[in-house]
Amino acid sequence: MAVIGVPYHLDQYLPDLDFALRPGEIVTAEPGAGDIWARLAPLYAATADAVAAAPSADGDNPLVVVTGDCLTALGIVAGLQRAGTDPGIVWFDAHGDVQTPETTTSGYLAGMSLRMLTGYRPELIAERLGLHAVPERRMMLAGARDLDPAEAAYLEQAQIRRCEVADVTTAGLPDGPLYVHLDMDVIRPADLPGLRFPAPGGPSAAQVADALRLLLETGRVAAVGLACSWLPGRGTAEAIGPLLAATLGIRQ
Repeated sequence: MAVIGVPYHLDQYLPDLDFALRPGEIVTAEPGAGDIWARLAPLYAATADAVAAAPSADGDNPLVVVTGDCLTALGIVAGLQRAGTDPGIVWFDAHGDVQTPETTTSGYLAGMSLRMLTGYRPELIAERLGLHAVPERRMMLAGARDLDPAEAAYLEQAQIRRCEVADVTTAGLPDGPLYVHLDMDVIRPADLPGLRFPAPGGPSAAQVADALRLLLETGRVAAVGLACSWLPGRGTAEAIGPLLAATLGIRQ
């Protein structure tokens, strides 16, 4: 199983980022000139290139990408599409990640990741990556519990299916191949120290691993994105890495 590492938090290069899994390939890129979206575009384009060129991206041997935030998913999905895979999305996250530049109060770009994948304002970065919108009806958001009012209002009328991690079943999955995104902050903070944005409550690490295993057993997972959304040097990777490796069948 190929593991690609993208050691960044947005446009901040983190050579000392503790990956949950040891990557066999590292993606880096010089930032572009201009606004933050222009700065990020070369990195996500390089990520898309690496994903598209990966030796396998099928349900029997899904690709794994480990990175420092959720926005890298734009490059991962663009790479899958470029390779001929049209994935639905299962998104594990304590947060909704459906903010927009107009609704965000923090300005945090990774909080817009899932919304950007729906095709919101493609001129910002999707068009630069050749990223095609994924319809809301082909998305599932699991474990989200820390939502801003604007996110809650959007999700109430959106076609994105929501559920708790413990309620993930094969019956509710999007059709076709899947991109499974796992932001580690979906796990309860008691099980995972050092998170950048811990959210109270949530499932245990074992419950999340069970849900991931269920998805893998469908044979429809083309790629898994692991957002190692923690501060480097806190021992977080050591706390979750063995469980993830065992779930994915990866030797560390």
